[in-house]
Amino acid sequence: MILIIDDDSVVRSSLTFLLKRAGYEPEAVSGPKEALVVVRQMEPELILMDMNFTLTTTGEEGIQLLRQMKILCPEVPVILMTAWGSISLAVQGMQSGAFDFVTKPWNNLALLNSIKTALELNRQKKKNYEPFSRKEADKQDFFENIIGKSNALMEILSTVSRIAPTNASVLITGESGTGKELIAEAIHANSPRKKAGFVKVNLGGVSQSLFESEMFGHRKGAFTDAYIDRTGRFELADKGTIFLDEIGDLELSCQVKLLRVLQDQTFEVLGDSRPRKVDVRVVSATNRNLSEMVAARSFREDLFYRINLITLHLPPLRERREDIPLLARYFADKQSDVNRLPKTEFTSEALTFLQRLPFSGNVRELKNLVERTVLISGKSLLDVSDLEKETNALPEQVAMSTSFSGLTLDELEKQRILHALESTNSNLSHAAAALGISRAALYRRLEKYNISTDTKR
Repeated sequence: MILIIDDDSVVRSSLTFLLKRAGYEPEAVSGPKEALVVVRQMEPELILMDMNFTLTTTGEEGIQLLRQMKILCPEVPVILMTAWGSISLAVQGMQSGAFDFVTKPWNNLALLNSIKTALELNRQKKKNYEPFSRKEADKQDFFENIIGKSNALMEILSTVSRIAPTNASVLITGESGTGKELIAEAIHANSPRKKAGFVKVNLGGVSQSLFESEMFGHRKGAFTDAYIDRTGRFELADKGTIFLDEIGDLELSCQVKLLRVLQDQTFEVLGDSRPRKVDVRVVSATNRNLSEMVAARSFREDLFYRINLITLHLPPLRERREDIPLLARYFADKQSDVNRLPKTEFTSEALTFLQRLPFSGNVRELKNLVERTVLISGKSLLDVSDLEKETNALPEQVAMSTSFSGLTLDELEKQRILHALESTNSNLSHAAAALGISRAALYRRLEKYNISTDTKR
């Protein structure tokens, strides 16, 4: 049973009709008193409730009722309904334990998707899952491209296998080079949307002036240089998945435009006032701390709650060192196949050496190091000396990176960055490539460790 709580009889009738047609059993009441009576008699599967029940618009009644519901039936998901101008109330509700929020007038498809996702995830919570093995992972689509068998990685893949069939929005966090895009692709590949498009957008590379054209498309003549019609990324992703990479780099003015389409599942093409519906699943990724950005008001709190229904944090490579030998062999084999070279092996000492490196650029840095060594050495058996040459490390720095005595991980990373800058004569593009990270990621680390450089090329 789905409990509907709203003082508007028209809203109750509309929602009851919609849910019955979708195969659910709705029960509609007009206010908090009636709702509490129903909940005390029978626990609903889901609660769909308004935020205001009198002429006031403060939302205090809704927040109070939500808190009562979370006490009486803490495991039941609650979806809030509010006007677009009162989304701040919905954010308060999310902080108080609500599952999701929708705005009035609602989009039927978006509402039904939210209800379906809430019910599916709640059922999964009640199941007991066996530990996820590498053998089980290899049976699923795209997991064979994600190399490793550490407990940390298996926990991530286990979660992906459970949430992929749902429509839940997913936020993937982690340092640069940890494989966030691979996880996003795996979510899409194991979902019912896999036959439709997987559209990738690097929001860090989309300027504020081009955001609407890039995301929503434009009509010919909509602005200067708009010589032809352009299809936006959301339209391309219809019925599929849109991957919003580097979402933490999105300008505030663009965040509200993104929130609107994520909330209503509708958008307008530039130069065309006719709203268009879109059915997409949203997977986002960032290497920034969005919670801190919300506190600093550089990232919208309502958008934050909209994109992180499920959060997956990818651990850095230094926290799953047992995967390094598997990754090294995988990258070496791929490089040998691509360039038609003899298969390359590693001595045990070489693999131990790799496991002791800090890898501030994570998997991407390891990949670059292995590929460079395979190509430049030309050997079929790689030893420590071959890898040392390509790390561009002085003997004392190699000793430092392989000992860890007295140094924190941040200090190791800072030393690695300083050496990369020194070895590239402060050429930031070359230093970033040597570290296996993007130039933008290098800038953030320079700021983090207060490292200054005169040459920015």
